[in-house]
Amino acid sequence: MSKKLIEMKVIRKMLLLWQRGLSERQIAQELKISRPSVSRYKERLTISGKSIEELQGLDDTSLAAIAHPTGQKVREDARSTFIISRKAYYLAELNRTGVTRVLLWQEYIRADPAGYGYAKFCEVLAEQILPDNASFHMTYEPGALMMVDFAGDKISYIDRPTGALVECPVFVCILPYSGYSYVIAVRDEKTPNVIKALNASIAYFEGVPMGAKSDNMRTAVVKSCRYEPVFTEVFEQWALHNNIALFAARPYKPKDKAMVEKEVLLTYQRLYAPLRDREFFSLEQINAALQEQLVLHHQMHFQKKTISRREQFIELEKEFLHPLPPTPFVIRHKIEATVKMNYHITLTEDGHQYSVPYKYIGKKVMVNYDTDIVEIFYELNRIALHKRSYRKNDYTSCIEHMPENHQKIVEQRGWDADYFLREAAKVGPHTHQYIDGVLKGRNIIQQAFDACKGILRLGGKYGHDRLEAACKRALQGDRYNYKTVDNILKNNLDKLPDEGQPELFQPPAHPNVRGADSYQ
Repeated sequence: MSKKLIEMKVIRKMLLLWQRGLSERQIAQELKISRPSVSRYKERLTISGKSIEELQGLDDTSLAAIAHPTGQKVREDARSTFIISRKAYYLAELNRTGVTRVLLWQEYIRADPAGYGYAKFCEVLAEQILPDNASFHMTYEPGALMMVDFAGDKISYIDRPTGALVECPVFVCILPYSGYSYVIAVRDEKTPNVIKALNASIAYFEGVPMGAKSDNMRTAVVKSCRYEPVFTEVFEQWALHNNIALFAARPYKPKDKAMVEKEVLLTYQRLYAPLRDREFFSLEQINAALQEQLVLHHQMHFQKKTISRREQFIELEKEFLHPLPPTPFVIRHKIEATVKMNYHITLTEDGHQYSVPYKYIGKKVMVNYDTDIVEIFYELNRIALHKRSYRKNDYTSCIEHMPENHQKIVEQRGWDADYFLREAAKVGPHTHQYIDGVLKGRNIIQQAFDACKGILRLGGKYGHDRLEAACKRALQGDRYNYKTVDNILKNNLDKLPDEGQPELFQPPAHPNVRGADSYQ
């Protein structure tokens, strides 16, 4: 209830008590206001020349005009006049970065120490701002539109090989009718990745709205215009492929896409904030984390409502979306390249090299690629397929593309104690224990790698079950080497039953062999 309505109630109660013949002091005590205030109001009401009954019959506006002959309008107060006179200044300052109402009030109170408190200052200022900045409440039809934009703040991951921090733009898309949204981090804001983000958005919605609205981003709009913006050919092709109309917000009019602007703010609050202390090491990790938070965001109820964004989308909007096309629209590039002596071709756009089988060295090949994959063809036959990498001056290589001697070099580079223990554990616990003994039996651990490799290869020759049994028997002795296991398998000793057999390394009974008793 506003202060003005409360005052009118007090005045009407004052008239009632006055009519009953109470004194000014009694009225003041009853209404809990000062006696001079009662006297002042009584004088004003008496001067009007109207009886108490006539005053009681007036509406609040007419009664207020009599009770407050000077009015309670802000512009008639000297303190308000000072604020109103500086309206243009305050509005301009509020548009500057970092300027708040608190700061402006502090400046105001220094200029007028007897001025309003902060709350009243904001109230007076708001009365001046709202009429000029009144906004129209937009309504949307289900399935009619989606709005897209890039968040101003990027999200980053650590590139493990270099330790560099890689910043990624974040694409935000929303269906304004239901508030259902999609968020994805991309490598850059170039056309292929914007198209990829748009494809991911409609795939997430499982349908296509009638139109898509963006700001005048350079990757989408060739010429901005309030009435007929000109879109790039690629975006026109994407729109035709998906049977969707394209719209652009008016230049410098962010309220044209206010819903996605608001969703960007919610993205900061509900997706960025919970992830602020997490470290990521790839773009895929970032997007997996964003999707987890996005699900939680969609499950939350709207403020002052008992329905979530996902529920509203499923129940009220999804059925109005058009079906997705059979295949997504993909921008593919084609270049010709020559296979170098290192059996790699260079994708010059990224400065990255990809391997092909070494027998194609010196051959001309055709390279087809998009944002995700790189395909290499020779005479219409695909000879290599790679996941696209954006790491400059680096290589993506498949070991099967290498000559045999190169494969051995690469294989040996990957050897370490953990590697052999992992491989041995795949065979069985006794093999793992025996390989561990081989590794520990060398002063320089690399000297044991060939022996470990030989033992594990026996599994390919004799089978993992026999190798496991052979290692179990070999553990009865104190020698850890390749030859011991090889001899057990060659002589089929691993097939002998464990019970009732002599120990493998126990010397045989013979009259010429003396035991420990002979030396007592």
